[in-house]
Amino acid sequence: MAPTVLREGAFRLFFFSREETRMHVHVSHPEGEAKFWLTPSVGLAHSVGLNDRQLREAQTIVEAHAEEIVDAWHKHFGS
Repeated sequence: MAPTVLREGAFRLFFFSREETRMHVHVSHPEGEAKFWLTPSVGLAHSVGLNDRQLREAQTIVEAHAEEIVDAWHKHFGS
């Protein structure tokens, strides 16, 4: 199960259920995807297929919605 947290432009932000416990969000784009840690601050964990501009845009979206993403994490995972 991979519930969508939000969509912005060509990006879809979502969680994978039953993955690692460190708080993070996955970002999908038609050209690739990335994973961002949410704590202690937003940071790129890894990416595949996205260029530097797309990664910056994805990180900007994650940072702009960090509180919403963290709230969704707690709601989804119950932690």
